Amino acid sequence: MQIQQKKWYPWIIVALLWVVALLNYMDRQMLSTMKVAMMGDIHELQTAENFGRLMAVFLWIYALMSPVAGLIADRLNRKWLIIGSLAVWSAVTLAMGYVDNFNHLYILRAIMGVSEALYIPAGLSLIADYHKGKTRSLAIGIHMTGLYVGQAMGGFGATVAHEYSWQTTFHSFGLVGILYSIVLVVFLREKRENKTEPELKAKQPSIGGFTSVLNSLGMLFGTISFWVIMFYFAAPSFPGWAIKNWIPTLFSMSLNIDMAQAGPLSTIAIAASSFIGVIFGGILADRWIQRNLRGRIYTGAIGLSLTIPALLFLGFGQTFFTIVGGAVFFGIGYGMFDANNMPILCQFVSPKHRAAGYGLMNMTGVFAGAFITDLLGRSTDSGNLGRDLGMLAIPVALAVALLLTTLKPKFADKTVD
Repeated sequence: MQIQQKKWYPWIIVALLWVVALLNYMDRQMLSTMKVAMMGDIHELQTAENFGRLMAVFLWIYALMSPVAGLIADRLNRKWLIIGSLAVWSAVTLAMGYVDNFNHLYILRAIMGVSEALYIPAGLSLIADYHKGKTRSLAIGIHMTGLYVGQAMGGFGATVAHEYSWQTTFHSFGLVGILYSIVLVVFLREKRENKTEPELKAKQPSIGGFTSVLNSLGMLFGTISFWVIMFYFAAPSFPGWAIKNWIPTLFSMSLNIDMAQAGPLSTIAIAASSFIGVIFGGILADRWIQRNLRGRIYTGAIGLSLTIPALLFLGFGQTFFTIVGGAVFFGIGYGMFDANNMPILCQFVSPKHRAAGYGLMNMTGVFAGAFITDLLGRSTDSGNLGRDLGMLAIPVALAVALLLTTLKPKFADKTVD
């Protein structure tokens, strides 16, 4: 029996890709924590404008590449796409330790945006193919915790840079990723659904790549359900990215505490509660869908509903209880939402279009993040960070209402167009 046919192998896939998810977020996050350490050698980083350009180039390229990455993942062997993606961004991380001027660092950051974008659609669609109705949300949720851990570990880049050097930090983490890509060569396996004999007989002649892409996009954008799922994914991305980028500042301003205290307190509260949310949301959705086809949708709606009062507490609260409580409720709710995005997509989109669908969703989410990060920067300067963060509960409420009134799946797992 081949290894991928063993009952336990789908969970090996989750474990293998959990590490990739961790490295994906850790390598992109490290740069943001090592600005001070790098300024002495790369003088352009002393200005906030140049540092902002460096962070923004990754965000924009990552967003634009996400749908392209999804279309590629639906057509190529995902094992080698994941391995290649990991190897390239790890090599870029390693190379960053050798740069001595801003322009080279800028180019490497752009390449990282391309290579990292290739991973998420391929990784999530591969997990979804290995995990069917009874385990899909939990498997996706566990995988998402790798992103949370990677983001947190990226913060230790500054610690390693302080003890050794920023060059050593990039070299070390880049080498880890390159070595791990070799592990994946040995243990990771692709999985595509086998076609039945009638399907093979009825199969039409192969069509050209460009026509195939147009057909895939036409199928996705021609479905009202996919537009609803896109909005459902994008609306929480506004507060999701706002929390990711501005929660330490909010804690510091609202609780009148130093940033050295606000940073760890806020990130630990969000990370720990998100862990609870993805695991609980995954288990709940997997059990609920056995009795009701809308079980995953209801679970995602409950999660988003929890973020609405959480945003109001965070935005307008002034006490330790309301601020920290808001962060905990947001983390739990967002985790429940995170665990069910791809599983909900699987109820409306067949396997051959899922990576493309998630790539498009990811693009809208990142664009939402870029927009809101800039907007809340201006809000912070004018003293309105809390108020504007609280107002982000409005698009989330609209997403919940739209989700519950329009998404009515016919399948627990759609397998054909």
